[in-house]
Amino acid sequence: QVQLVESGGGLVQAGGSLRLSCVASKRISAFNDMGWYRQAPGNQRELVAGLNRDGSTNYADSVKGRFIISRDNAWNTVYLQMNSLKPEDTAVYYCAAKRYYVDGQDYWGQGTQVTVSS
Repeated sequence: QVQLVESGGGLVQAGGSLRLSCVASKRISAFNDMGWYRQAPGNQRELVAGLNRDGSTNYADSVKGRFIISRDNAWNTVYLQMNSLKPEDTAVYYCAAKRYYVDGQDYWGQGTQVTVSS
């Protein structure tokens, strides 16, 4: 069983920064890709940032230049550095681990709340 545990969410003023962490119970190199998603009330869950096994990254247009996704394989951890936060970044942020090599399944964390005040 794969578990993902997020942390680092909270309340921050607009223009501030937060760093989210996602610790996996399995080697993150065992997944095809890792990602951060978010879901605001009334909205669908959307991809914020993705990190492929080969190290390539992709970002939602709304966060390009402000957010950075990274990983530490030694600690089985994926990070999301969020800078210049805006009120519209307010959402529950979820860590995802896609296509585990053992069973091909996707796994999700429980989510962490990020609230940006204006």
